[in-house]
Amino acid sequence: MDYNERTSVEVIDMVERLAWAAQDPLLQAYHDHEWGVPVHDDRALFELLSLEGFQAGLSWLIVLQKRAAIKQAFYDFELTAVAQMPPAKIDALAQDPQLIRNRLKLQAVVVNAQAIQRVQQAWGSFDAYLWHWVDGKPLVNRPQSQAEIPTQTPLSQTIAKDMKKRGFKFVGPVIIYSYLQGAGLVDDHLAGWRRLE
Repeated sequence: MDYNERTSVEVIDMVERLAWAAQDPLLQAYHDHEWGVPVHDDRALFELLSLEGFQAGLSWLIVLQKRAAIKQAFYDFELTAVAQMPPAKIDALAQDPQLIRNRLKLQAVVVNAQAIQRVQQAWGSFDAYLWHWVDGKPLVNRPQSQAEIPTQTPLSQTIAKDMKKRGFKFVGPVIIYSYLQGAGLVDDHLAGWRRLE
């Protein structure tokens, strides 16, 4: 999934970018075109959750650099295909230098695909489950500086706890807050930032 699949917004009026986004063109493009843009497609939400899990202990830049290979390895995040991946496939992926070869993170993608399928059965969609936490509307914060952006919140703690009960892996409150930002449930772009359509 690239930003053109997420949103038709392509023109950016940038007043101020967060410091992390200025470090590399990949980070800049992610910040400007994806981060904070509401996502409602279950496959896209699954992809982002998987990428956030891969980030644990690593930089987001490393994840973005390996994103295309990760998408290919996990069947473009098609839920049914990923949920049925056998352990032997994970063993093979753990040997692929194009990927983040942490076996627990690789296994978590499969486990989370299965968990999302259970959520879909209970809620109709993963989107419905996720967005109910914010009553269907993004929480727009507009901090004055990066220092004002928390790494976790009571909301991310609550969602992480619920997701863990549902069998999800790599969904601690810090990862979930980052996920909420990436999926647009929380918009932490700096005050003065605006995106032109």
